[in-house]
Amino acid sequence: MESSVQVKNQITEGTIWKQLLLFFFPILLGTFFQQLYNTIDSVIVGQFVGKEALASVGGSSAQIVSLVVGFFTGLSSGASVTVAQFFGAKNAKAANEGLHNAYAIAAAGGIVLTVIGILSAPALLALMQTPTDIMQDSVIYLRIYFAGIIFVLIYNMGSAILRATGDSRHPLYYLIVCCVINIILDSLFVIVFHMGVMGAAVATLIAQAVSAVLVTRDLMRSRDILALSLREIRFHGAVLKTQLKLGIPTGLESVLFSVTNIAIMASINTFGTDTTAAWSAYGKLDAIFWMVSTAFGISITTFVGQNYGAGKMDRVRRSTWVCLLIDLAVSGVLVLFLIAARVPLFRLFTSDGDVIRIGCSMLVLIIPWYIVYVFIEILAGALRGMGDVIVPMVITLAGVCVFRIIWLSVVMKVSPTIPAIIFSYPVTWIVSALAFVIYYIWRYFRNRKEARK
Repeated sequence: MESSVQVKNQITEGTIWKQLLLFFFPILLGTFFQQLYNTIDSVIVGQFVGKEALASVGGSSAQIVSLVVGFFTGLSSGASVTVAQFFGAKNAKAANEGLHNAYAIAAAGGIVLTVIGILSAPALLALMQTPTDIMQDSVIYLRIYFAGIIFVLIYNMGSAILRATGDSRHPLYYLIVCCVINIILDSLFVIVFHMGVMGAAVATLIAQAVSAVLVTRDLMRSRDILALSLREIRFHGAVLKTQLKLGIPTGLESVLFSVTNIAIMASINTFGTDTTAAWSAYGKLDAIFWMVSTAFGISITTFVGQNYGAGKMDRVRRSTWVCLLIDLAVSGVLVLFLIAARVPLFRLFTSDGDVIRIGCSMLVLIIPWYIVYVFIEILAGALRGMGDVIVPMVITLAGVCVFRIIWLSVVMKVSPTIPAIIFSYPVTWIVSALAFVIYYIWRYFRNRKEARK
């Protein structure tokens, strides 16, 4: 109890850059171990089963999973913002209603998605023009993943609530434990029992179930003003409305990103299994950047949410710019590392020369532009912390989704090449980042003007 209060006070009162980093690193490591679930699947099946299995685990099926999980991760961010604000304002009743309502959303969503996902898996994969030689394994992997998706949603929701209270360490501990379980089971099912893609999927499902149990057990203990009771999990009308108002736009943002990635995946699939496998392996490597970016985004949302709830607007502004500068510096280092180490990194996933060559060319084309995305992640995260979610969603809709779909529809007719497809990323990031910068600056001066009245 005492450590929870201390972390909370440090967010609203401590030295900003120090507390941001102390909060950031456990989130980063937690995101790393969460990503490691699927990465381990890809490495083991790629090395011990073949490139077709690698494409099955990390190709179309991974994009579909990303779309669904991303939407509910957005919903969890809406819940975490409300809990962070109530926690910062020391409103115990509202904070606990937010916690139990959030768990109700995760449980209900998991049940619905399990049914829909299992039934629609073949149709979804066919819609993405998944190559015929990997279709069967892709269906198996996707159906098993959806069978346990309730565990994914419960863990994501529970860990978001823990971070909203200032605890970014325990979600990390639980992920480390579950990642070790996943590695052991992957090795056992795929290498020893020769279960192939099915073994990788079952291993991931079991590990995710353990993570959901651990985070739920943690929240059932008293955490300052918060305590989860399984009997109290239900929808609370007013809180549900607020959490959906904040979470749905953020979830839709994630869906928009995933929809465009699915469109890109469908285009990539037309180039054959080697290109699909290369894109699959690249997706695991560029996750290094997304782990850092996501961790900074979660950190600034929590920082802004608690300080906004406490009425400390100067710390809201300063923490945003400090986080932006730190993220830019770290991302610059990551870009250089990924470019320099691209060949040995791809060899972790496959020994196929053509797949490695295609993957390396993809990486060099897109990685340098990731610096631009930093502005989107941090400014959108800060705006979410203040409860401003509509405008960021509109910017994402126009700049990332609509513009990228238009780009793809044009280049696939004019110049159907891999570089032409890949450049849809930097072009749309630049447009969206400029829009976020302009809107954030406009909002800042508007708030100052209103404060003088």
